[in-house]
Amino acid sequence: MSAVGIGIIGVGVISDTYLQNLSSFPDVEVLIVGDLLLDRAAAQAEKYGVPASGSAEDVLAHPGVDLVVNLTIPAVHIEVSRAAIAAGKHVWTEKPLGLDRDGAAELLREAEAAGLRIGSAPDTLLGPAFQAARRAIDGGIIGRPLFAQTAFQTQGPDLWHPSPAFLFAQGAGPLLDMGPYYFSALVSLLGPVDRIAAVGSKAREEREIHAGPNAGTMFPVEVPSTIQIVTAFEQGTQAQSLLSFDSALERHGIVEIHGTEGTIVIADPNQFAGRIAYVKPLGVIRDGMSFEQEWIEIEHDDVEVGRGIGALDMVRAIAEDRPHVASGELGFHVLDILLSAQESAATGQTIVVESTVAPVPLLPEGFDPFAATL
Repeated sequence: MSAVGIGIIGVGVISDTYLQNLSSFPDVEVLIVGDLLLDRAAAQAEKYGVPASGSAEDVLAHPGVDLVVNLTIPAVHIEVSRAAIAAGKHVWTEKPLGLDRDGAAELLREAEAAGLRIGSAPDTLLGPAFQAARRAIDGGIIGRPLFAQTAFQTQGPDLWHPSPAFLFAQGAGPLLDMGPYYFSALVSLLGPVDRIAAVGSKAREEREIHAGPNAGTMFPVEVPSTIQIVTAFEQGTQAQSLLSFDSALERHGIVEIHGTEGTIVIADPNQFAGRIAYVKPLGVIRDGMSFEQEWIEIEHDDVEVGRGIGALDMVRAIAEDRPHVASGELGFHVLDILLSAQESAATGQTIVVESTVAPVPLLPEGFDPFAATL
């Protein structure tokens, strides 16, 4: 086989990191980029040496494209992905998979009927830090997992983003913007979710833009800007999670898994690398009351990459006839979890999560994105 042809639809800010990484993997080749703004697509094609640019329709019609990377806005993720499936292309989509269960479920059914695959961000699950932590937990380093704690707290993207209103609109907020990272990690580590309860709030009904040409402009807050979630997993473990755009304290990437034989702290699930360490119970007693515990670092030597590795894994998994890690089914279950949390916060009820997902696989041993395998 030769390199698999890729077409990218949507060339916003996030397309830079995808183009940088996908252009460095020998098993894939970006053949065309498309966007509603044709001049923007042409500029990105020239910047990264992509041979063609045009509209979304041009990407879908390109005969050499086998996989479409969907980097459009969340509101049209399903629409664009379905069009790619209809055109006979596999799909990798940015998170979330979609914004409604019915549309996302139909997308998965259409892909299965066509014999095509769907992959869904985040692919930080494929980063060396997370893979090493997952192997350590699977190997029993903390015993049987009991409960988890996660937290993402920030003052809000309205402080730095020049057009932040969409991040506080329906389909976003900290839940759907940042939640996919944390809940994809939790499901990969602890299995599928059974039920969920949440409470949400808004610090203000309106926010002010603080950066860029529209600084000083007010915009409405449509969804909770803080949400706290209690999750019960099918296997009996539990988690509590905080996602907030209202916190004066900036604190990102908190993921702790507590087990019968210890606790492990995992790197930020929005990053591909970071610190992993664990602690065993019964530290050294000081002053007859307090405990001094020793944190033990977990080293790893996996190859570090970035966004786009999920699409590469999917390409290789198709050739090797194995499941890919960041699957559409995982993306759907995480979407179902997040929408259930949204519904719980709105109604005050505990919501049973109807979907489930098979165990999330690890990357194959020795996976090297920079070594040609096809």
